[in-house]
Formats: sequence, structure tokens, C-alpha cells
Amino acid sequence: GVLVAGGVLAVGAVAMGGAGRWLTSYRTRSVVVDLPAAADPAPALPAGLDQRVPGISPFRTPVSDFYRVDTRLTLPLVDPDNWTLTIDGDVEREVTFTLDDLLAMPLIERDITLTCVSNEVGGKYIGSTRWRGVRLTDLLDRAGIDGTGADQILSTDVDGMTISTPLDVATDGRDAMIAVGMDGRSLPREHGFPARMVVPGLYGFVSACKWITRMTLTTYAEQDAYWTQRDWATDAPIKISSRIDTPKPLATVDPGRTVIGGVAWAQHQGGITKVEVRVDGGPWQPARLGPTAGNDYWRQWYLPWTAEKGQHTLAVRATDGDGDVQTAARATPFPSGSTGIQEIVVTVS
Repeated sequence: GVLVAGGVLAVGAVAMGGAGRWLTSYRTRSVVVDLPAAADPAPALPAGLDQRVPGISPFRTPVSDFYRVDTRLTLPLVDPDNWTLTIDGDVEREVTFTLDDLLAMPLIERDITLTCVSNEVGGKYIGSTRWRGVRLTDLLDRAGIDGTGADQILSTDVDGMTISTPLDVATDGRDAMIAVGMDGRSLPREHGFPARMVVPGLYGFVSACKWITRMTLTTYAEQDAYWTQRDWATDAPIKISSRIDTPKPLATVDPGRTVIGGVAWAQHQGGITKVEVRVDGGPWQPARLGPTAGNDYWRQWYLPWTAEKGQHTLAVRATDGDGDVQTAARATPFPSGSTGIQEIVVTVS
């Protein structure tokens, strides 16, 4: 009897464990919403250098590889049928939108690179893709913000996380949006489903509120967002930067003809117009640039290199459309983004 009872309990435990895993998987599954075509679509993306330069980052980052910086242990579960976005605070009228309301408005489609402020020089917390959404100014116009004293948009997500965005930057004509789509489909849960803010040219901690549900027009003097309370910057434009993708740091390379390649970015600063590479502290050599997808998108680059045996130091720097050169001065990500020149060491043998 004891053995039978033990067997029954064991079978029950296995069944309950399987049911629990199924239930968790069902509850956390991605919800796909059919998106209308964009009224203002982006042009076709050119073929990137990744088609012929092995090891370089894809011109468009696959959604599965797009970076994530989570502020919670579990992802929010948002029912799109019950989700709303409210604009309140220092506005002429409080307005609330459902997801259907957003999808019924004219949608824009833009290729935009997003970057996290915690990205170290040469780091991986950056990705580029095509976003689809409603212009932020179209939504703010419904609430009426002319003549208000607000200087920030305080965004709140479904769990109460807050992010502040400078109002003047969000409304200066750049393609800021409340995005509902990513790479041609509705947003994945991990990237903010059903809607998130996207403001090109600003680090994500002041521009990219995921699972957004409220935008409050207010002032920095009146309300502090999560990161502001922790002394991070309030106005954080993305800094000119570049990264070596291939060869990898500390890699061993075969002697002979090879390439040094990677990506560079200077969102909303005229884009990237020049990338230079330095080998073993020598002169800066101009790299060959890949196609452009606009000033808010990164650019691939590569330099043919005849690798000779021994240990070598490789460095890269970029120049933006305004003629500003990436600074060599080193700074940590706190409080407004890292700076410096990436240098890596490789061995040729």
C-alpha cells in the first residue's frame, strides 16, 4: 500500500509539474496583433555588408537578438483588449486611447537604432530595426499642449515604472512615436507589447518606456522619474560611437588578407559620414562604409587588412554628419553615457 501510494504521489507530482509548465507557457505566450499598413512607410532597407563581410553585425538586428535591459524579474502580462494609454497632467484635456484607437490612426514606419545608456564602449546593448507606430505629436495634439508650462513627459508603464523624456526634444520634429510594431509584426512581450515609446537620438532610459500606459505632462521640478531619482541625466542624447565586430577581442587570426569590420552610430546627428581604423598605434585609415538607412540608423563599415604574424592592437573611431569626431576621452555610462575609443588586441599566428 505504501509503495502504491508513493507511486500515485510521484505520478501526480509529474502531472502537476507538467501542467504548471504548460500553464506558465500559455500565460506568458506572445500575443500577435494584426497591424494596419503604415500610412507613411519606410523605404526598402538596402542590403547590408553582412551579406559579404563575415562576422559583422546584421544591418537589421533580428528581434530574437535585440538587446533587453529589464527592470523587473518577470515580464508584464498585458491584455490588449483592456490596455489603454492616458495623456494627462498639464494638458488642455485628458485623453485616453485604446489599442484599437492607435491602430485606427495614421501609422508611420521608421528604421531606428536604439541604445541603452549602460552600454560600455564597444558594448552589445544596441540594436537596429524597423518600428511602426503613431507619431507622438499626433497623440499630444489630441490632448493639447500649446501654452502649457510642462518641460517633460513622465511616462508610466503598467507596473508603475516611470521614465522622463524632455518635451522639447520629443516634439522637435524627429520621428518620435508610440510604437506598436517591430520588424513588421506587433511588439513582442519582452519589447513592450502592446505599445512603447521610441524617440530616436536619446538613450532608452529617457525615451523608450515599454508597456507604456500613461504620459503625464509635467515639469522636472514637480516630479522625478525612476532614473532621475538615482541621479542619472535628464537630457541624454546618444553619443557618437563605434564598435569592432570582427575580429573579436583576443581572437586568433590567420595571417594574410582579412578584414576589420563593425558598426558605428550617431543618431540624429547627421548620421555617420566617416569611420577610421588604427592598427598598432599607427595613422588613422579610412574604412569603407556600408549603405545608409537614414541619420537615425547605425552604419556598417570595414577595412581590408593584411594581417602579419604577432600581436596587434586595433582601434576604431567615427565622425558624424556635423563633422564631430568620436572623443577619445573615457567616461563611464553613469550619468549620461560612456565615451572613449574601443581598442582590442588580436593575435595573428
